[in-house]
Amino acid sequence: MNRQSEIALIAMRRILKATEANVKTLAARSGLTASQLLALQALSTSGEMLIGDLARTLDLRHATISILLDKLQDLGLIERRKHDYDRRKVWVRITPAGAERLHGAPDLLQNRFRERFSALPDWEQSMLLAGLQRIVALLDADGIDASPVLDIGDIAELPADEPGS
Repeated sequence: MNRQSEIALIAMRRILKATEANVKTLAARSGLTASQLLALQALSTSGEMLIGDLARTLDLRHATISILLDKLQDLGLIERRKHDYDRRKVWVRITPAGAERLHGAPDLLQNRFRERFSALPDWEQSMLLAGLQRIVALLDADGIDASPVLDIGDIAELPADEPGS
């Protein structure tokens, strides 16, 4: 393996570790995944939303948002209600308990990234984006479905801290 590829792999591993550390901190301090927290943030900002609109806002599939909302509702953090005129549509809103949980949650890594990335000049954003897209292609990851959420999965699936990781 040449030195440049080792440096690239180390950089990717650091990104993965930063993501994992943020997810673990988020889980420990709020009991939520990054996707759940983003949903609460969107509801807090927008108020009551149709589930389809929330899914589009978060760039999540309808099935994914349904599962996510089921968990948030089980925790008492959101409420759903049928649309008054179209019973196929469902409104969702954050509860006071959800707002309280949101208030105590740590910063999301993707929020920090978005803020810093958008502050870069356009040429640098384009250069980084091209590099990341090339890495995706090198890893044959083009077909992997992903939303713009830095998350590693469900809190229940998180491994215990391992020495040396």
